[in-house]
Amino acid sequence: MRPVDNELFDYGPITQRPPIRWPGGARVAFYIGLNIEHSLLPGPPDHGWRDYGVRVGIWRTIQSLDRYGMRASALLDSDAATRYPQIVEAGLDRDWAWLGHGRRHLTEVADTIAAVTGQRPRGWLGPGLSETFQTPALLAELGLRYLLDWTNDDQPYRLNVPELLSVPYSVELDDLGLFLFRNASGPEFVQVVKDQFAQLYADAEHSGRVMALALHPFVTGQAFRHRYLDQALAYLAAQPGIWLATSDEIAEHYRRATARRQSPAARTLDGLAL
Repeated sequence: MRPVDNELFDYGPITQRPPIRWPGGARVAFYIGLNIEHSLLPGPPDHGWRDYGVRVGIWRTIQSLDRYGMRASALLDSDAATRYPQIVEAGLDRDWAWLGHGRRHLTEVADTIAAVTGQRPRGWLGPGLSETFQTPALLAELGLRYLLDWTNDDQPYRLNVPELLSVPYSVELDDLGLFLFRNASGPEFVQVVKDQFAQLYADAEHSGRVMALALHPFVTGQAFRHRYLDQALAYLAAQPGIWLATSDEIAEHYRRATARRQSPAARTLDGLAL
């Protein structure tokens, strides 16, 4: 079978890029990708497990986010957007970022989220991080500005679709994968978060990095796991050199910074914080 060439982005070594500067001199831009999904799984065990997340688990997560001054980047599927107005209201009260996370046709997802939140989504995470090579162009036509699906970098970068960025997301630093697929314990989860930040902070001595933490309320929202999520967030909130942001803010800061750098008048500003 002949391999398919991926023309969505070009190869660019992280060691050969102009430096990125985050606000306030931060080294690491951190955001939480909070998956808010409606379960379509049949039967009490499977449906109930995931339904626990939107009924109970997410409210524990929100308490911790509030405690540490963190705003979620809400990865919202269109069914959840219409079925859980209390969650949407809580997110609006806290100025969350709203990203499309699939379930229906692309136009319907974007329109549904815009209708329930009053904000058209700027970002996108495909269900199961799935998309075709045509999906990005279709999303750009709908006004979306960045994707999380391509988990191949520690910095944002421009895709070969006009006006579209890739923003780092993680399948490694994902509570679903760590707890359920790799059988991590609560203390191991906390250590993974600490190790991820420490390495990214060291890497960012000369150019900023992005750290994403993917959360599912039916996983870390469980009573016996919640304390470890809280410990991990407490650690991150206390670190110097971290920018507690949303994926929207990271994408737009990167877009502005690189746009200025590309203009002749701004080239002398390279290396300065914007």
